[in-house]
Amino acid sequence: MNSTSTFCLRFAVRRVFIFTLMLGSALYSFGADPTVKVELNPKNVGPRELESLTGQRILRDYRLAWTSMAQALEFNTTDPLEGPFAGDAKQQLLQTVNTQQHSGLSQRHLDQNHRLEAVFYAPEGDVMELHDTAEYQLQVSDGGKIIHDEHVVMHFVVLMTPGADRWVIRQLQAVPQF
Repeated sequence: MNSTSTFCLRFAVRRVFIFTLMLGSALYSFGADPTVKVELNPKNVGPRELESLTGQRILRDYRLAWTSMAQALEFNTTDPLEGPFAGDAKQQLLQTVNTQQHSGLSQRHLDQNHRLEAVFYAPEGDVMELHDTAEYQLQVSDGGKIIHDEHVVMHFVVLMTPGADRWVIRQLQAVPQF
């Protein structure tokens, strides 16, 4: 094969790869992964009451964020993190993906169940604190081979703020318990 043919083949392979990534991102952007289940308990929120429509948007956007995070960690790409995350949460996830890329590891978060409790909703409506008890199957792979597989229960303190078209996660801090 001559150098022109090799270049054309590489170019075609890259185009297919980029198209596949774009298609995957587009499919995920139309709706959150149905395997990510999220329940929201707004009963103890204060000082502002949580409106029904805001609660629905929090559920939708939180589900999308975890779907996006799972996709980023599984495929070691940062593209899914654009939009659902901002601030410290986004920086930590970008760093995690970067570390995984260099190590050859990846993570899968399967069968996710999130029980959210809204604990603070600012009077101005510009920040919400949530406590998440998350259960999922965590698989760690090295070069496609699963090297660790466990059922985990994690607790997260989450700060979300409204963005231009959705609520975004600004802080996602694992804690031992609530």
